[in-house]
Amino acid sequence: MPVNPLIVIPVFNHGASLRDVAKQAIKYGDVLVVDDGSTDSGVAEISDLELNLICHDENLGKGQAILTAVEKARKMGKTHIITIDADGQHFPEEIPNFIEAISQSPEAIFVGSRDFTGQNIPGSSKFGRSFSNFWLRVQTGIKLSDVQSGFRAYPLEIFTVVKTSEPRYAFEVEILVKAAWAGYELKDLPIKVFYPEPEERVSHFNALKDNLRISLLNTRLTMRAFLPLPHRQYDKDAEGRITPIHPMRSLRILLAKDETPSRLAIAGAVGMLLGTLPLIAMHSIAIIIFCSFFRLSKITGLAVSQLCIPPLVPALCIEAGHYLRYDKFLTEISLQTLGYEAVDRFYEWVLGSLVLGPLFAIIIGIVIYVMAFTIKRFLDMKPQ
Repeated sequence: MPVNPLIVIPVFNHGASLRDVAKQAIKYGDVLVVDDGSTDSGVAEISDLELNLICHDENLGKGQAILTAVEKARKMGKTHIITIDADGQHFPEEIPNFIEAISQSPEAIFVGSRDFTGQNIPGSSKFGRSFSNFWLRVQTGIKLSDVQSGFRAYPLEIFTVVKTSEPRYAFEVEILVKAAWAGYELKDLPIKVFYPEPEERVSHFNALKDNLRISLLNTRLTMRAFLPLPHRQYDKDAEGRITPIHPMRSLRILLAKDETPSRLAIAGAVGMLLGTLPLIAMHSIAIIIFCSFFRLSKITGLAVSQLCIPPLVPALCIEAGHYLRYDKFLTEISLQTLGYEAVDRFYEWVLGSLVLGPLFAIIIGIVIYVMAFTIKRFLDMKPQ
């Protein structure tokens, strides 16, 4: 199905620059202006242009303006929306670059990566971009150059899978994180940017309120990222529960999500290694942070770590540690050995885990690789 995008311009009191942005955007396709309760009568400046216009009776926020555009785009039979800010910061002549990009990867979100080497770039914008980029990497394991850029292209189907709660500026952070969790690819697209002199600049970003909303959102998203629960996926073939009890089914599900046998093996080995270490109450967090940073399967790592639930693996580590200390195994299980000598047993757990952890990780990694490789070959040979 060919891509059929709708160009969306959310606007709130940017009447001075709206007409020029809209007039240029019309050259590249159907345009929808969503006036989010403006009070400057700016939309009167575009009344003669051939575009679609929706007006909110009150200011509901940029996120809600985009969701309004999504509903209109569906009714128009569109496949994507391309959002561009109304303040003149972006260059509409770069819209064809987005159209070409979504034609090549129609299921990806493309985010304009602003060139910050020019003049008049606010220090707050540079800091805000680095701040949001960092948290996206923590929450999803994905590295994106400009999380705060408003020049973007979204597939409409994303909004049927991803449910958001933020109606204002924080929406643009939330949708990226949750879309990544759902399995959508996030891609950079280099763009130019224009910032006028500070006294000429018009911005409705409230440094206190909007930064507070974004900080609270990042707190919620980070906490959710640490929960060992699968996220809703857009790929119907990927539905199912990942568990070590059903390894073949789990690997088939993960391979259907474009995972590779080698990366699944590494994720499983990491889960086994960290699960073996005595990171009391910290195993899941450690696995999620590590797998997120290196873009490994968090679900695989967490599933494998369940094999390390006490008592078996900790007991083996304690026995190995005790043997290394005294050249004999611990054979007495009593209040004395497990109670009064608990510190000694913990030391032996640490010592034994440093020996058995890497060994178990290598074994699990090899097993997962062989199983995943076999399943993948079977799936590749299966008639479509």
